Amino acid sequence: MTTRIPHWINGERHDSDDRRLGTVYDPATGEQSGAVVLAEPADVDAAVAAATTVFPAWRDTSIARRQAILFRFRELLEQRKPELAELITAEHGKVVSDALGEIARGQEVLEFALGFADILKGDYSVNASTGVDVYSFRQPIGVAAIISPFNFPAMVPMWFFPIALASGNTVVLKPSEKDPSAAMWMAELLTEAGLPDGVFNVVHGDKVAVDALLEHPDVASISFVGSTPIARYIYETAARHGKRVQSLGGAKNHMLVLPDADLDLVADAAVNAGFGSAGERCMAISVVVAVEPVADALIEKISERMAGLRIGDGRRGCDMGPLVTREHRDKVAGYIDLAASDGAEIVVDGRGVVPDGAPGGFWLGPTLLDRVPTTSAAYIEEIFGPVLSIVRVATYEEGVELINSGAFGNGTAIFTNDGGAARRFQYEIQVGMIGVNVPIPVPVAYHSFGGWKASAFGDSKAYGRQGFHFFTREKAVTARWLDPSHGGINLGFPQNT
Repeated sequence: MTTRIPHWINGERHDSDDRRLGTVYDPATGEQSGAVVLAEPADVDAAVAAATTVFPAWRDTSIARRQAILFRFRELLEQRKPELAELITAEHGKVVSDALGEIARGQEVLEFALGFADILKGDYSVNASTGVDVYSFRQPIGVAAIISPFNFPAMVPMWFFPIALASGNTVVLKPSEKDPSAAMWMAELLTEAGLPDGVFNVVHGDKVAVDALLEHPDVASISFVGSTPIARYIYETAARHGKRVQSLGGAKNHMLVLPDADLDLVADAAVNAGFGSAGERCMAISVVVAVEPVADALIEKISERMAGLRIGDGRRGCDMGPLVTREHRDKVAGYIDLAASDGAEIVVDGRGVVPDGAPGGFWLGPTLLDRVPTTSAAYIEEIFGPVLSIVRVATYEEGVELINSGAFGNGTAIFTNDGGAARRFQYEIQVGMIGVNVPIPVPVAYHSFGGWKASAFGDSKAYGRQGFHFFTREKAVTARWLDPSHGGINLGFPQNT
């Protein structure tokens, strides 16, 4: 049975029979499970209009009331998150345990956002000048648009909308059309929690919807996570239309392994970080940079662990599920062909995997490549799939130079028992998020997420205090309440006295 997935505008489902439709698949079977309504500019206009209309009332809603609604949403989410995890697995393909982990990491940001009353407090200086007080406070910016990717249909939206809503903004979310049901589920849950109609809206779609949001005069900000070419386009287009932008792009994350590292710990970390969620993570480790002479021993340990992985339907307790679409699976498999033609050695080939799932699923098993040339597109480009490459270097310095020479700067890790080497690495490496014996260094909610170089565009990172600063603007007030006896004219420049 195919489910029709409409928009969510002004507190209700918004549909029409005369619309373009996108196909939603169950990646574990390869069969169509849904038809998502793709937005036209008029749908985006309706969502933005709803958000614009209700913005003054939501902005002026008390801190206590906003907190109560978000607390209620958090409690409902905690009670019913297995429902959301099942939706994610059905449309994305990741295993249920991974989907629950995604929700938990998004919930961290929600819980951080609940402390917004303290975070958004202003400053006050009494008698900055005689009889003059200076104080500041932050106000919401208006309608916040969020454009989120397919790989985290719950977590990435929750990086943004709890902070936007807590700050007094209204939201239009454009989720990926590949797995749109999670966004609808959260919209309905927010309404159940008491969020007023129009404060949170969902429009589905492709480039038509994206461009309509980027160019809409009533949208104040754009938050985006996705591939680097699109991130650059989002940033340049939205900025050209006068919007505040945080646009997070792609990655090619390396793990530098020094000879003193615990290779069992490294092998576990490489498998977990390389093949979790079928490698469809912007923070996945895709390249292990092995400082010789550890490469051969490390490859043996990684291969042993890969042999024990169970690949199949995420609802069957498997370790790794399918890729999100047939086209994406074929694209990732093409990189394996390309690496081999460029001289890489295929140690473990996932193209022939026998899954615990339907034969029509979008299957590609974990793949391990050795001696990958750094000139190969398989090394340079973001693959976004379960392909782990080994690159051998002779020294720590060569490894750091290799990582720093890349176009991306999202995440990286070093595995070592040498504290001095780790301290040097975190200072010298030109990457925004760094793990020391931690393979996926996604910061906790009260820090901020974001990379360097071609992995991020715009001045603000996601969530943490930077998130609150992104969704608000500061006002500074200089005030004097004059004594009735004071007066007189003085055309000189005001001085602090």
